[in-house]
Amino acid sequence: MTANRRAMLFLILLSGFIISLCMGLRQSLGLYMRPMTLELGISAATFGFAIALQNIVWGLSQPFVGALADRYGPRPVLVATALIYALGLALMVYAGALPGVLHIAGFLAGIGTAGTGFGVLIGTVSRATPPEKRSQTVGLVAAAGSLGTLFLAPLGQSLINAYGWKTAMFTFAAIAASMALLALPIREQAHALAPTTKQKLGDAVREAMAHRGYLYMTLAFFACGFQLVFLTTHLPAYLQLCGVAPGVGASALALIGLFNTVGTYCFGLLGARYSQKHLLALIYLLRTLFIVVFLLVPVSAASTLVFAAAMGFLWLGVAPLVTGIIGRVFGLVHFNTLYGIVFLSHQVGSFFGAWMGGIVYDRTGSYNVAWGALIAIGLAAFTLQWLMDERPPHERAGLAPAAA
Repeated sequence: MTANRRAMLFLILLSGFIISLCMGLRQSLGLYMRPMTLELGISAATFGFAIALQNIVWGLSQPFVGALADRYGPRPVLVATALIYALGLALMVYAGALPGVLHIAGFLAGIGTAGTGFGVLIGTVSRATPPEKRSQTVGLVAAAGSLGTLFLAPLGQSLINAYGWKTAMFTFAAIAASMALLALPIREQAHALAPTTKQKLGDAVREAMAHRGYLYMTLAFFACGFQLVFLTTHLPAYLQLCGVAPGVGASALALIGLFNTVGTYCFGLLGARYSQKHLLALIYLLRTLFIVVFLLVPVSAASTLVFAAAMGFLWLGVAPLVTGIIGRVFGLVHFNTLYGIVFLSHQVGSFFGAWMGGIVYDRTGSYNVAWGALIAIGLAAFTLQWLMDERPPHERAGLAPAAA
């Protein structure tokens, strides 16, 4: 094995591990809602708003964090945001003692997730990978990044049961801090940093925002965040309302992580052979259909685990497809920034998915209206993504005069 291949393999493994920890921590926070609301006397809406705030801050900060990584490289951004993430999780323990600290914690955790999640590391891996292997490689990294929930959700539930939610949260904070150490060996490959164009950041952003296909994909990504964060935040509570044992919620989140690994890698492979925009549209459609089926059959431990497996297979398959489209249409020079803008839409959806679920439950005593919103928005996303124009800007500009 050559030195370049060893370096690439190391980058893939380390990036996947860091993403795995980041996403596993984030997707397991729903386990804390019930014990925190019972002990602290806060409402489901208050907890949901903290998670929603984390997601909207993640989205708002992602373009800026991505721009910093584009300019200064991934390592300093990863180290700083990992420590911010750890601080945010640790502050959640003091939610009952200090006013507003739960929301401050959500704010900090959002910035931490923006740096240690997909945006920065996927950009680093994409730049280091030849175009013909980019979709598969990003799929592999995203698949590895899906394993965290498989281990961290059961770990969190076990710690909550044995030692209480505060000890479990401090453990999660320590895990977040460990990502700073893991990030130290990561660096951008020198040859990957050589720009192929002198386009300025502002010009790149304006070009993307004038691209109808980019706008369609950005709007469709709203549904992705809306559906998935509603599930990670409110599914455990919904299952308890349906009389399903609490441990099933943790098992469902773990199963999502397991099948996520398989699905993400499979969609990475498919994205190298078939239309990436149509695969994205099918993911949105299939997620929505599985939600409909889950609601139509009696809710039980078995139906929940089947639903979790199906949703897990479709969970992060969007990652190699969205990043593949951005890299192919707009290039990689300003990739992290352009991805960050698309991801902002995802996080606006995440904000409303988490917050809306809490509001609906507090006001109606059920999640029926929330499930209906998930279905309607999912169908809208399928339509937008299927109709996306994925031609690069120069091709669209060249064809426009001819069409005229």
